[in-house]
Amino acid sequence: MNTKKLTLTILFAVIAITLNPTLTRIAVAAPFVPGLVYQVWEIPIVIAFLIISPIAGIAVSLLNTGVLFAIFPGMLPTGPMYNLLATLSMQIGLYVAILVIKKIYYRKNPQVTILTNPKCLIATTVMGILTRAAFMTIILYFALPQAPPIGFGFDQAVTNAYLPLAAIFNATLALYTIPIAWIVAQRVQKILNLNLTRNK
Repeated sequence: MNTKKLTLTILFAVIAITLNPTLTRIAVAAPFVPGLVYQVWEIPIVIAFLIISPIAGIAVSLLNTGVLFAIFPGMLPTGPMYNLLATLSMQIGLYVAILVIKKIYYRKNPQVTILTNPKCLIATTVMGILTRAAFMTIILYFALPQAPPIGFGFDQAVTNAYLPLAAIFNATLALYTIPIAWIVAQRVQKILNLNLTRNK
C-alpha cells in the first residue's frame, strides 16, 4: 500500500470512528429489533473499499472495530465483533459483484470504471445485501443461544423468531449504506482526481 493509499485509509478510518453514535448521536434504533441501531459509520468503510481497495475496506473495518470495543460495544461486550463480521460479509458481496461485472462488462467497455457504471451500483448493492443478511443469519443462529458475552442465551424458539428480524435489519442497513457510499465515492474520486487502482 503506497503512501497515498495509506493516508486515505487512515482518513476514512478516522471518519468512520468520528461517525460513531457515541460521538455524533447519529443513530436510529431499529424499531423491530431491540438493541440494534441504524448508523452511518459503515459508509466510510465502503467508500474506502471502492476508491482505494478491498484491503483498505478491511483495514478501516478493523480499526473501527477496535474503537467500538472501547467506546460503543452495544448490549454485549462482543457486539463490535458482530459488526465486524457484518461489514466484512457485506464487502465480500461487493467484491464478488465487482468481479462478475468486470468479467461480463469491462472487456467490451474498457473505458468504463466501477464508479461510472450504474450496473455496478445495482450489483454491489444486491450482493452486499444478500451476503450480509445470509452470513449474519447463520452466525446469529449459532451465537444467540450461547450464554453472554457471546450470545443472549435465547432458546431455539426465540432465536428462530429473532433471525428474520435481524436479517431485515442487516439487509436494510446495507440497502442505504452501499448506494450512499457509492455516490459519495464517485464525488470524492472526481474532486481529488484519484486514480489509485484500475477497477480494484
